Amino acid sequence: VLREAYPGHGILAEESGESGAESEFVWIIDPLDGTTNFIHGFPQYAISIALTKNGVPEHCVVYNPVNNELFTATRGSGAYLNDRRIRVSRRVRLADALVGTGFPYREFGNIDAYLAMFRELTQKTAGIRRPGAAALDLAYVAAGRLDGFWEMGLSPWDMAAGVLLVQEAGGLVSDFAGEGNFLTTGNVVAGTPKVFAQMLPIIQSYRTDSIQS
Repeated sequence: VLREAYPGHGILAEESGESGAESEFVWIIDPLDGTTNFIHGFPQYAISIALTKNGVPEHCVVYNPVNNELFTATRGSGAYLNDRRIRVSRRVRLADALVGTGFPYREFGNIDAYLAMFRELTQKTAGIRRPGAAALDLAYVAAGRLDGFWEMGLSPWDMAAGVLLVQEAGGLVSDFAGEGNFLTTGNVVAGTPKVFAQMLPIIQSYRTDSIQS
């Protein structure tokens, strides 16, 4: 359908691969984020779609069919849940923050560094949650249900839509170097401005030669 409607656009999708990546506009699609959850009947999965322009997400949709929740955002126009404007939470102290994450499950070369991050953040936050669908985790940061999120080794379709939701809801997003190359590196930190600022240095302190950004 997208190829028929936008023949000049590229598509990057988990299930069908990549075509037209050199295009100015590229659709980044995950038809089922949280596949393992879906298979096991664990109600945490979503459809995630983002349209990027020159590599930057400009429009996005994350749909949670379990709760019939539609998260949408357009750059410069805010983030919405079922047509209601959403904002990140007002929490400012990491000690009060509920933070989401995702455990490495394909590549385990950096598992020790991740566990070190997890250990410290577990002790310095109000709690850690690992629901298993990054697109929804980021949408929940945008909606104020989570105050922060971090994960490593993600694919672009796992987070392209979610990062725009967080940004348009007033949150901050970066890779582990504090830059905006998360779609390339696969490593992402997101949260309210204050919580993000406290999470990032902790995560950076455990970077290794293979986790620079």
